[in-house]
Amino acid sequence: MTLLSVNLNKIAVLRNSRGGHEPDIATAANTCIDAGCGGLTVHPRPDQRHVTPADVRTLAGLLRGRVEYNIEGNPFAPARGDYPGLIALCAEVKPTQVTLVPDSDGQITSDHGFDLTKDIETLKPVVTAFREMGCRVSVFVDAGGEGFAEAVAIGIQRIELYTGPYAEVFSRRRDRDVESVLKAFADTAQRAQQAGLAVNAGHDLSQANLGRFKAAIPGLAEVSIGHALISEALYQGLTNTVRAYLDILA
Repeated sequence: MTLLSVNLNKIAVLRNSRGGHEPDIATAANTCIDAGCGGLTVHPRPDQRHVTPADVRTLAGLLRGRVEYNIEGNPFAPARGDYPGLIALCAEVKPTQVTLVPDSDGQITSDHGFDLTKDIETLKPVVTAFREMGCRVSVFVDAGGEGFAEAVAIGIQRIELYTGPYAEVFSRRRDRDVESVLKAFADTAQRAQQAGLAVNAGHDLSQANLGRFKAAIPGLAEVSIGHALISEALYQGLTNTVRAYLDILA
């Protein structure tokens, strides 16, 4: 079964908008775990617009031995203030998985992946660093990407398909366009799997579009879902929403 990793960033956004401790990210994490999710995801950024290094540390103690812990981020973003950098932070908390994303402060959210044909030599030393910590390494990529054999050669174990373009096309409700974009994702996933990589997916996946995406990608290892899941939970409740996603994945 495909693992559901719930991204908790939006819980932190809501808390930070007011200050203080509510909603509490640890309580949200426990609620998701009790509902049956297989993992939790955070994406700390240097500007600390949502999840902070303190949150990352708190969750590490809470999750250990219970569910997978996935930390996303740009390994090349320098330390700033309380943010020590992705490599240093992961060295402290030893997450199950690190997902490398080429984001910047200027992006509202992640909007593209690494180009493994161009970035492979740049990624090599950071992949080595994370592997030496005992972390599984995944890299955010776009549908149509190449360089999967080279990725395996430097120690990358998974890719995460950036599914924003699929969600955008799906929202237009034109089946022919959806089938076309799904074919590109399925082809990319198949080529990655043939090279020896497991395939994750994430970004703008929702209860509406997840089932069709999963059906198109045999062997999908993991989905990371945050914005839509937390939005839906405002109406349906967090426990009910997590369980609804698990039903779709089953």
